[in-house]
Amino acid sequence: MLFGRKNRKPISIPNKTVQQWKYTTCNYCSTGCSIEIGLNEENKIVTTRGHAGADVNRGKLCIKGLLEHELFDSPGRGTTPLIRDKHFADFKETNWDTALDTTAEQIKTIQTKYGKDAFAIVSSGQLMTEEFYTLGKLARGCIGSNNYDGNTTLCMASAVSGYKRSFGLDGPPGCYDDFEHTHCLIAFGSNLPEQHPIIYWRLKEALEKRHFPLIVVDPRVTMLAQFADIHLPITPGTDCVLINAMMHVIINEQLQDQAYIDAHTQGFAEIKSLVQDYSPQSAQHVCGIDEDTIRHVARLYANAPAAMSIWTMGINQSTHGSDGVCNINNLNLITGNIGKKGGTSLSITGQCNAMGTREWSSCSGLPGYRYLENASERHEIADFWGIDESFLPKKRGLSETDIFPAIESGEIKGLWLVATNPMTSMPNTARIRKALEKLEFLVVQDVYSDVETNQFAHVFLPASVWAEKEGCHTNTERRVNLTRNVLPPFANTKPDLWIFNQLAKRFDHYKTMTFPDNAETVFDEMKELSQGNDIYGNARTLDISGMSYDKIEAARGLQWPCRASDNPQEDDFSKGNARLYTDGKFPTKTGKANLIAIKFFNNNEQPCHDYPFWLNSGRLVEHFHTRTRTGKIGNCNKFSPTAFMEMNPDAAAELGITQQSYVRLTSRRGDAVVMVQLTQRVPRNMVFIPFHFHDCVNRLTLGLLDPYSRQPAFKQASVRIEKTDQDEAARLNLARRAF
Repeated sequence: MLFGRKNRKPISIPNKTVQQWKYTTCNYCSTGCSIEIGLNEENKIVTTRGHAGADVNRGKLCIKGLLEHELFDSPGRGTTPLIRDKHFADFKETNWDTALDTTAEQIKTIQTKYGKDAFAIVSSGQLMTEEFYTLGKLARGCIGSNNYDGNTTLCMASAVSGYKRSFGLDGPPGCYDDFEHTHCLIAFGSNLPEQHPIIYWRLKEALEKRHFPLIVVDPRVTMLAQFADIHLPITPGTDCVLINAMMHVIINEQLQDQAYIDAHTQGFAEIKSLVQDYSPQSAQHVCGIDEDTIRHVARLYANAPAAMSIWTMGINQSTHGSDGVCNINNLNLITGNIGKKGGTSLSITGQCNAMGTREWSSCSGLPGYRYLENASERHEIADFWGIDESFLPKKRGLSETDIFPAIESGEIKGLWLVATNPMTSMPNTARIRKALEKLEFLVVQDVYSDVETNQFAHVFLPASVWAEKEGCHTNTERRVNLTRNVLPPFANTKPDLWIFNQLAKRFDHYKTMTFPDNAETVFDEMKELSQGNDIYGNARTLDISGMSYDKIEAARGLQWPCRASDNPQEDDFSKGNARLYTDGKFPTKTGKANLIAIKFFNNNEQPCHDYPFWLNSGRLVEHFHTRTRTGKIGNCNKFSPTAFMEMNPDAAAELGITQQSYVRLTSRRGDAVVMVQLTQRVPRNMVFIPFHFHDCVNRLTLGLLDPYSRQPAFKQASVRIEKTDQDEAARLNLARRAF
């Protein structure tokens, strides 16, 4: 007897004959995986594979990378420029000259009427570094607005701020190879298996070779927490208290590396004095970790021959984000764990090229980690670009999170969004919607015309995707890697570099400035700027002068600093410098790192009678950011096609809520309807929602800002849960998925 269907059709894997492979770098997260794209004999893309010779991923890819070749013809892609009038009639197709002429005219009109800074620009962490550099040259040198930032403010600004405050310079000092040498690792608010699967694989491989304690600090039982030796389910937003209590134990038990402290740091007396107020006995009542566990973890970390800390958004997205990064740096400095194998403070960056925008986009300063506030560096860049120094502002303007309130108050009248989608990514969505509606002119530059923010745009500029262009990314460990051009631009789209160059032609300063139309030529210009000394007379840390496109591809990525003198042989494919500060010298006035005493103040929104649940948010492995891309890839989207909420079964039982029912969440700012997933991964007084879905979690989030980094506190808010009409919720969910 036969069971099952009579005429079964077994799954078959289609033949994907590849005629040639093209080298690229993954355009999703910051891991920096080397990818090869396979083209068939008709020059069509048929598959993707990881490059086995690349040190970062060693042939492996996560689900997003494996399916990245499907982006080229995914639904919703922009095909040609679009334009409409200020009354928001339907978009009409137009040509590139009309779209760019209109954009330039509107920018000039707004600046003439209201001032240069009345037009703002917000870019992304998704472009090539050469495009970031060119956009910075356009924004600073031609358009002249000081209100220019990137959406990396939403994910990495606290890491940038913390590195600068502690070490004098942005840039992660460690690398993935530190997993191979460490003897203890603490992960603060980082869920590597879902956020950065290939970095997790590198960690897991290191643990299998030589087990060392893995400690995870996270209020939720994440996948990484399940694999940890010790999980510390901390009260949200209190990481600084935990670290201060750990340093209390380390210093009072004389476990610190006093020789390193004396030789390479300043400010230890202030740290020693402050942490006396953070005994484990008192800290446990704030951070929620019992005093014995605090002591045990502190001793483990201090006694390890080498120990390292990693973190992601659990630290950065907080009102204490910058302080949290400084305190992680403090912990590693007092234990001598900076600049050596296995000892580091390693921020795990969010977007594929967030480092590139930090290094070269001029968002927070000038290219190559130069400061607007420094007159000599302003003069250097103005002279290099061929403009008058007075055209450059003397200090940084508004960050992205301050630009939207400035639209509300009427200070900013026009906005250019480049590869970013604030209608999904920014906190307090209702407030962002009102701000966008108030703009006199909005231009959206994106790969997809159906991106949510485009409903408010007056001009849409369709950009080419990823490997339809050429250029570099910098990953989490400062590794510069290359994307070769694989296909010509889709339909009538254009590479972002072309768009920036064409728009620059419509401003007066273009006559005296140079805007190369070739990415490799732009890279050569960046190499020239990366050389020389910083304001303290030290050789610039961000030196890429020893790199070239061919060398980068041959080495499968090079880490900066990579100076020309480091590579005297033409065939020398050195990997650059894996670690910073190995000599104990820091780019500060004294050459020493800053120990900064961090006093905790609790300004978080917390659960109360009316809003009794913590609201937490984070990533899913199959999706990326606002799902602009992964929401269109069938084998990514099918695992999580709709917004859902993790809820503790005991809390659900008290409220009469069942698995896969819909509920309404309400905060002080708005409400959202989500499907319930019952799980013990969250405590009774907490819910977790993936942040990828439009019209969902960011309708609820607070968005209170860190005072140093201006990064929002996405992860500290409170909500209440109510039953809702199931039929109505299901219809809403279907409508959301259709959009």
